[in-house]
Amino acid sequence: MNKQLRTTLLLPLLAAALFINATTGHAADGEAIVKKARCVACHAVDAKRVGPAYKEVAAKYKGDAKAPAQLFDKVRNGGSGNWGQVPMLAHPADKISDDDLTAAIAWILARE
Repeated sequence: MNKQLRTTLLLPLLAAALFINATTGHAADGEAIVKKARCVACHAVDAKRVGPAYKEVAAKYKGDAKAPAQLFDKVRNGGSGNWGQVPMLAHPADKISDDDLTAAIAWILARE
């Protein structure tokens, strides 16, 4: 099996595993994590600020098994274009750990 095919097959499985682990192990901590990481400076649960509301994010990605991995990448590396022209700043691992970021994303995606 070539590397690209393995990556294509394994990435959704890894994302699902991360989401399930975060949902069961850390989802209760999600709100505390987003506050500690100062995500709330640009986001709120149900109102647009600089960035989209968490409920908007959850609605956009509802049912998308790739969402946790995509959002992890977006938060970690930053970017723009998904929610307008205001860029999402990168949030490196020294600012929010992988485990905390995974838990925060699980919490955000549960904000339906």
